[in-house]
Amino acid sequence: MNQTNEAPKRSVRSVFMAALMGGLVVAIAGYAAIAAGWIGKDETTVQSITATTTPASSNTDQNLVNQIYERDGDGVGFITSSGISTGSSNPFDPYGQSQQGTATGSGFLIDTEGHMVTNNHVIEGAKEITVTLGDSDEVYEAEVIGTDPSTDLAVIKVDAPEKAMKPLSIGDSSNVKVGDPVVAIGNPFGLDRTVTTGIVSALQREISSLNQYAISNVIQTDAAINPGNSGGPLINTDGEVIGVNSQIATGSGSSSSGNVGIGFAVPSNTVKDVVSQLLENGEVKHAYLGISGATISDQISEALNLGTDSGVIVQEAPKDGPAAAAGIEAGTTPVTVGGQRVLTGGDIIVKANGEELGSMEDLIRIVNDSKVGDEIELEVYRDGETRDVSVTLGSRPDDTGGDQSTSGSQQQELPPGFGQ
Repeated sequence: MNQTNEAPKRSVRSVFMAALMGGLVVAIAGYAAIAAGWIGKDETTVQSITATTTPASSNTDQNLVNQIYERDGDGVGFITSSGISTGSSNPFDPYGQSQQGTATGSGFLIDTEGHMVTNNHVIEGAKEITVTLGDSDEVYEAEVIGTDPSTDLAVIKVDAPEKAMKPLSIGDSSNVKVGDPVVAIGNPFGLDRTVTTGIVSALQREISSLNQYAISNVIQTDAAINPGNSGGPLINTDGEVIGVNSQIATGSGSSSSGNVGIGFAVPSNTVKDVVSQLLENGEVKHAYLGISGATISDQISEALNLGTDSGVIVQEAPKDGPAAAAGIEAGTTPVTVGGQRVLTGGDIIVKANGEELGSMEDLIRIVNDSKVGDEIELEVYRDGETRDVSVTLGSRPDDTGGDQSTSGSQQQELPPGFGQ
């Protein structure tokens, strides 16, 4: 997303919800706030329907990209959000001023009724939203149908004639493989209908949402993604949307450094679930376990003589949360191991639904893949013994209420900002 006002950039705090920081390759063992729970108390720097094509095997790469662009480009929208306060509560805003601005981003149509998917941070706080489609200069008004800050997704409805509607097909992100070719179409720096290409660089990444919850199963790509691409589609060789481009990583933490070949897209299967709930109910409910936890490293296990070298040490379990109601106990005694503060004396969760937990990220993913009201079976280690605990997942609160500290490369939300 881009914004016309120029002002000094600022770093913004957010949280990455696992021992694997926000999809970056630096593994850390520390607090991670589960999308179903609370977060620790430190901080890190963050910035923010049918289409077919001929199979790649019978085309040159250039011809295939051209076909995807020609077929899907008209369904990609150039979104302008007016009346956004750059001093608002949006923590991905790189400006520190309290003024009204105009921001731009991307989106794509999903049906002929005008429903368009974009990022929540593209349209949050806007007093007016307008959209142009494809290479047309016609400007259409749009209204917000629903938003989900926890996945940074939103659905808007574009007031355009049916003949202007060229919806894109949403694919199955579970079929995506590392190395798959991908195409991104969007409006980086306000340059509408820009197409870039690349591959799927990695899968199962995790990034932080606007309200500090984890977004799991994120797709990493080296297709050039820059501010203004926010909300645009990441497309496979069948012309299907497999993700919504949402964040980029930069080595310096400054948005002015632009793309460095590490972009992140919310997976299409998450998009389909969220969009269906927004269209049906106008809101989204996410499963909530109600803990914060620390991943057990070899160093922590040895220093604290835990009796297990893997799992998650429960750090917080709010008394009104599902985990606490099921008898899960949090740590009470703070110790420091290798510079990391850990609360000891609480339960250690070693398995969830029969799956061994190598990190807090594993537990987050399992909860994120569940629904409100589902039961999750936990194997818990306490006082040298293991026991089984069944927890009925609740509905996630609006925000996590805390921050988490990690270190390493910096992840950046495609900010409402620089370049215009």
